[in-house]
Amino acid sequence: MFVCHGNICRSPMAEFVMKELARKAHVADELHIESSATSREEIGNAIYPPAGYTLSMHGIDSDGHCARQFTMSDYNSFDLVVVMEDYNKRNLMRLIACDCEEKVWKLLDFIADEPVRGAGADISDPWYHGNFDKTYNEILVGCKGLMRYLGY
Repeated sequence: MFVCHGNICRSPMAEFVMKELARKAHVADELHIESSATSREEIGNAIYPPAGYTLSMHGIDSDGHCARQFTMSDYNSFDLVVVMEDYNKRNLMRLIACDCEEKVWKLLDFIADEPVRGAGADISDPWYHGNFDKTYNEILVGCKGLMRYLGY
């Protein structure tokens, strides 16, 4: 499960990038990949148009995305909960109270040869800087690292 603040930019970009990497590695059926938000602000909204456009420029379809909030049921259902930045982690902890099963990671934790939870940099937020290509590239690097971590 990929998580960001509103589930309209970074986390859906990560969801669809990861799905594409899984498809190309012929392991799409082995992985259940979704995204969600820590906030309720964008619930029901589609992916933010510049984020969707950026994905489409890389041949990745994001049609059908509908923003939703992370739930405790998600925490119980997913093996990994991957946030985009420390701010997302703080807000996520308000929803789950305890990461007792140590499932919460930052996406860029996975770029290290030996990933360390919480050690990675933040994925930059294109909502504020407008550079969706920069964010896409950061997400792609993180997702490739996550695929390696998962053994693919």
